[in-house]
Amino acid sequence: MYVGTLSFDLLLGDVHSLKEKRSLVRPIVAELMRKYAVSAAETGNQDLHRRAEIGLAVVSGDTAHLSDVLDRCERLVAGRPEVELLSVRRRLHSDED
Repeated sequence: MYVGTLSFDLLLGDVHSLKEKRSLVRPIVAELMRKYAVSAAETGNQDLHRRAEIGLAVVSGDTAHLSDVLDRCERLVAGRPEVELLSVRRRLHSDED
């Protein structure tokens, strides 16, 4: 069994309130979960208007499949025009760790 995680550090565009921030972040999280069957959530910077951290995790029995899903998730977030992807942290864990 393998577990892959991604942590995205995002800079949001013209956002002036936490309500506007949520209106940008929630659809990204929902799309990741719907399209790729991953667990995803806003995991950091909840009190900052223009910054967001989204974390996701996926479990697989095959490292190739795991890497493919993580790559697709990263491309989806990087392709969103309303956010700037500042950094991505990727980790792979096995049950032998």
